[in-house]
Amino acid sequence: KYTKFSIFYYWINSLGQNTSVYSRLENVAIPSGKENTTATISYDHRIMPLENIFSTGTYYCEVKWNNMQKMGKGVFVLARGTGYVETSYGWEILVTLTVLLAALSITATALLLWKRK
Repeated sequence: KYTKFSIFYYWINSLGQNTSVYSRLENVAIPSGKENTTATISYDHRIMPLENIFSTGTYYCEVKWNNMQKMGKGVFVLARGTGYVETSYGWEILVTLTVLLAALSITATALLLWKRK
């Protein structure tokens, strides 16, 4: 009875509009000896790429059997226009430290030469 089911992925935008993302029909064979037992099967679906910033919303998964349906809790996705930009200041800090040490070294050398005279 529960071996044939449909999986639907959809998202609801900020206006409450429902948009279908993906769907598929599954027919799972039950192995011998596993009848009348509860089974869990994981299905991963990656939504790539997000087309634009308007793809922001809550994404849901829903499974429908003959007379029953179950819906996931949903995952909120925030899409940004520039995408993910990693903020790394490693090179900036290294260059700043090197310039600072060079300036201090030149100043100390100049002071030592000036005192010597």
